[in-house]
Amino acid sequence: MTTTWGDFQAIIQLSAGLNVAILSFVDISIPAIKERRHVFTKARQELDIYRKNPHKITAEDKAAHADKVGEIDRQLFDLWHETSDFEQVEDSMLKTTGVFGLLGAILSISLLWYSGVRYDTTLSPFGMVLTLASFLSLFAAFCVNFFTAFRATHYTKRCNTLRQKMRETLK
Repeated sequence: MTTTWGDFQAIIQLSAGLNVAILSFVDISIPAIKERRHVFTKARQELDIYRKNPHKITAEDKAAHADKVGEIDRQLFDLWHETSDFEQVEDSMLKTTGVFGLLGAILSISLLWYSGVRYDTTLSPFGMVLTLASFLSLFAAFCVNFFTAFRATHYTKRCNTLRQKMRETLK
């Protein structure tokens, strides 16, 4: 028994729907990215507040406090430096997700149109490969977006840990 484009059309419809939806996958990582950037801004603001701590009266207390602030500041700077390198990758990955989504959507919608026109025609191996490629673009975009969100969340957790240390150390 040969498979026709019509027999395969439901799979192509699924591919088309998912590939059009992939364009919203960027929404998966955007909140994580915004949260990471917000947490770093808040950490910097908190450190500035601790730097100006008016409760330290004696020179010894001020010097010890300044040393602790300097240590936290270095750690925060190192973490910021590490994430600033990732920011360029992050922006590139978001663009890549859009490219995969757009190409997959165009391919799957084209296949959907073609399967409608050639409904009773035998499905060629090339048609199956193109349909598989449209699903692979979906998978690639999801993986890129998931990785971006995972890394952003990882840096956010590290910054929050540093903020907690700051609160405990710089009272």
